[in-house]
Amino acid sequence: MATTFSATDLTSTRRGGRHLGVALLVIATAQLMVVLDATIVNVALPHIQRALGFSDSGLEWVVNGYALALGGLLLLGGRAGDLLGRRRMFVIGLLLFSAASLAGGLATSQAWLLAARAVQGAGAAIVAPAALALVATTFPEGPPRNRAMGVYAAMSVAGGAAGLLAGGLLVAYASWRWVMFVNVPIGIGAALAALAVLPGTARRPGRLDLPGIVTGTGGVTALVYGLSNAATSPDGTSHWADARVIAALTAGVVLLAAFAFTEARSRHALLPVRLLRSRDRVGSYLMMLGAGTILFGVFFFLTLFVQDAWGYSALRAGLAFLPLTAAVLATSAAATRLVPRIGARPLLLAGAAASAGGLYWLSRLSEHGTYAGGLLGPILVIGAGLGLLFVPLSLVALARVADADSGVASSLLNTARQVGGCIGLAVLGTVAWTVVANSAHAQAAAAARTVSAASPAPAARTTAALQAATYQHALAAGFDRAALVAAGIALLMLVVAIAVIRVRRESS
Repeated sequence: MATTFSATDLTSTRRGGRHLGVALLVIATAQLMVVLDATIVNVALPHIQRALGFSDSGLEWVVNGYALALGGLLLLGGRAGDLLGRRRMFVIGLLLFSAASLAGGLATSQAWLLAARAVQGAGAAIVAPAALALVATTFPEGPPRNRAMGVYAAMSVAGGAAGLLAGGLLVAYASWRWVMFVNVPIGIGAALAALAVLPGTARRPGRLDLPGIVTGTGGVTALVYGLSNAATSPDGTSHWADARVIAALTAGVVLLAAFAFTEARSRHALLPVRLLRSRDRVGSYLMMLGAGTILFGVFFFLTLFVQDAWGYSALRAGLAFLPLTAAVLATSAAATRLVPRIGARPLLLAGAAASAGGLYWLSRLSEHGTYAGGLLGPILVIGAGLGLLFVPLSLVALARVADADSGVASSLLNTARQVGGCIGLAVLGTVAWTVVANSAHAQAAAAARTVSAASPAPAARTTAALQAATYQHALAAGFDRAALVAAGIALLMLVVAIAVIRVRRESS
């Protein structure tokens, strides 16, 4: 990796070299907070609904509001770090995130909580690209940077599972408000530590690209909003033809086209076109799009499946993901050691293939299965595959990126993951709930014929039992089909790794 440093950056990096372990802890903690907060509220949603009176449709915006602000503002957050100083923006983002978390925990109305979640997302959009860029500019090339990338990647994947577990623990032993409050001391502590151990950088010449901000941020926001509302509902109702979904997706495409036109001619581009001239970097963004689809989809659907089909509590559902987290941590650590020896490309091939195989295995899951016999194996393989992917993807995305562009290059990678997650929930959700609805309808018709043949006395008990069994079977059928589609997406990632990425071992 041939990253260019200024004299100021080199001096700062040497001075911070004495604290590289603490610096990595600070960066990893911040990244964990950003990813964790996308899932930590999931298990608290029923409690939030009862406390603040959310409707079912309104409740989803407790999750979507965060995702929308995060996805829409990542490019701006990354470029702001490049121009204004990454440590400065990193600290500002952490403090903003912490303040919004405190406000969210104190919320007494729906609007208050939704506004706090949106501000949390804005803070995360500042922190996430700054964190990855700080890895590239704080740690020397070679093993130190590879190890740091491994920890960063592990936090990026394991944070989702950690959020489910932490949310389950906090809801079970405290209250839903603590899924917000828990961020406050951690965020403030990380911000203070960042000032002490992370290298500072001076402001850089240049200015923010206003047309690029409007079209780029607006385009990604519209795309995320449209995808967030597009998924088919659990009752089988499709929303892809809804006017607001069509309008949002159309606006997203138009604005992003205008963004591409603007950036190609701008002297102070929000997204410098030179970053997209590397086929390896473009390939890493495409693969991260697929990885985000898989990551978000697996966490979302498996959390629902083990609770609704197998009757797990929220806490037990969070514990069920611990083996996946362990697999991610183990293979991320292995990837940091293997990259210098074999290069990034073989790891990307292995990671995509393992993810595809694990997802296909997961598509065999049944409502009559067991955790040890039906779920443990697939999630270990999927976790191993994702762990092998995230380290080399981060390295390839930042390879040969000048220091002045590392923030926006990092934000593109984070944006790809976030948009991929929205695609995953929209597309996989549509597949899953359509199959669930169709299967439930067919099963209900068969159940009705069975009940009609029964005697009047046991009919009520028979109907209840059949309805429960019908729903569980339909749920398994729908989620299995979604896992099969996700396996196809993993195969497309494998094709991208084979056909597009050509990075050499020495460049990794």
